[in-house]
Parts: sequence; structure tokens; C-alpha cells
Amino acid sequence: MIFHPLRRAFTLTELLVVIAIIAILAAMLLPAIGLVRTSARTTKCASNQHQINLSLNTWANDHEGRLPPGGKVWDMTLA
Repeated sequence: MIFHPLRRAFTLTELLVVIAIIAILAAMLLPAIGLVRTSARTTKCASNQHQINLSLNTWANDHEGRLPPGGKVWDMTLA
């Protein structure tokens, strides 16, 4: 077995510095992820409202321009 006296390894300080840099970068990324989630929720809400509008228009077209009766809890089961 050959021994290499000039073998170099990372020191504890170097590893801690790298870990600290990674932690700082991750902390900078977290607010951006929150903004993306908020944007996704907003887009989902807009899509749901659009679908509700389409369904109400379809209902009105099928029922002589009248909208569905309000004030009731609609049963969405297929009973």
C-alpha cells in the first residue's frame, strides 16, 4: 500500500462555510416559493370562477334565461 503524504481533505471550517452558504441560498429562495404558491392559488380561484360562470350560463340557456334557484344547499351526489 502506497502512502500519499500530500493528500488534502476538506477541513471542518471549509465544510461549515459551504453549509452556511447553502443555508443562505435556501433562505433567499423560500419567499419566492411563497409567491409562486400565492400566484397558483389566485389562478386556481380565477379558473373556478370561470367554470362556475360557464355552468350558470349553460343552465340559463337550458332554462329560458333563468338562473338556478338560490338559498338551497345543492346535493352533488348522483342519488
